[in-house]
Amino acid sequence: MTTTMPAATESPAVDLERWPGLGPVPEDVRTVVARQVAGRLLRRVARRLPVRIEMPEGQPVAPAPADAPMLVVRRPRAFLSRLGRDGLIGFGESYMAGDWDAPDLAAVLTVFAAEVDRLVPLWLQRLRGLYDARHPVSDANTVANARSNIARHYDLSNELFACFLDETMTYSSAKFDGEAGRPQWDDLADAQRRKIDRLLDLAGVGQGTRLLEIGTGWGALAIRAAERGATVRSVTLSVEQQQLARARIAEAGHTGRIQVDLLDYRQVDGDHDAVVSVEMIEAVGHEYWRTYFEKVDDLLVPGGRAAIQAITMPHDRMLATRHTHTWVHKYIFPGGCLPSTEAIARTVEQHTALRVTERLGLGRDYAETLRLWDERFRAATDRLAGLGFDEVFRRMWHFYLEYSRSGFASGYLDVQQILLTKAGGR
Repeated sequence: MTTTMPAATESPAVDLERWPGLGPVPEDVRTVVARQVAGRLLRRVARRLPVRIEMPEGQPVAPAPADAPMLVVRRPRAFLSRLGRDGLIGFGESYMAGDWDAPDLAAVLTVFAAEVDRLVPLWLQRLRGLYDARHPVSDANTVANARSNIARHYDLSNELFACFLDETMTYSSAKFDGEAGRPQWDDLADAQRRKIDRLLDLAGVGQGTRLLEIGTGWGALAIRAAERGATVRSVTLSVEQQQLARARIAEAGHTGRIQVDLLDYRQVDGDHDAVVSVEMIEAVGHEYWRTYFEKVDDLLVPGGRAAIQAITMPHDRMLATRHTHTWVHKYIFPGGCLPSTEAIARTVEQHTALRVTERLGLGRDYAETLRLWDERFRAATDRLAGLGFDEVFRRMWHFYLEYSRSGFASGYLDVQQILLTKAGGR
């Protein structure tokens, strides 16, 4: 485990016009009470979980094992105020603001993810509807809103993603060779190609296949499908992704086989032998899962196959949190919602001719993918700064990547390759 504190131990300079949520917390009655409640919860966590929480004077909040990952609180008043007022949103914002730090951020967050049901007392969990923020209406994934939601993440800049993705520019879980030991950076591109090939195999993509891809990314899957002899229509809502995907497709010599449209999946038409969609359903929103799968069903010919790669969470946690506005929604993926495998199976069974016929979990592979991305991201500090991404942004994305990694490392999250087959013969 890493034991060296990150170099940036001082609070980052915060541009409040860009980061209004990181301004001083109002010192009112609500804040005072919230800070007291947060202090009690922090002591409870320190007593019950294998994590060492230290205050500025270096004293632990409660005894902890010597090898426990460490959370260092640098500004207790601000940290507890944000945590008490805004829960997990405040927890993430306080990291962005530099109120706390960790020598090994992933290790701390993995402890929390593994014990998510124990972090807050049961009686307080039952009251979550009274204090949890709800999704803003503007984040709902209507046809009118979906493009702006996607733009807030994927249109940040292609250069940003190039700072930490491998040469394939694939922004989803890889599939590593389980016999090769702990993956290294040089393994990642081949692992991404292995993932893509397995999805295309599931969907039966080969010579003459009419393939629809929902969510283009930067074109790696479409290019591989064209190499197999498929004709591909790919749709995206990201202007930046469309531009670079088209350029990469042209460079690969497949412009005649691949069409990339800036189009909502709900507006696609035509008959397709196969549909592939990689980690796009997370952006659909739970209110539109039925719409999404009905559309896939409608676009597939009888006997067609859809290969979906989806990040999933436990069904009970999905039901408990699907209406909650979280730090990830506020800063990373507005309007998103992770499905459960049960929700996917029930939706397709009740509303479509599709059926789940195969599943493969790749959660550990995603933890390793995210580890490699974050290492690369952290090494690109100067390049990111040159692109205009300030220290608060870099802390935010480091937190996002390690927060996501902890979900897969703890087993709280999984990522599934799911084959859906449509009734009827070809």
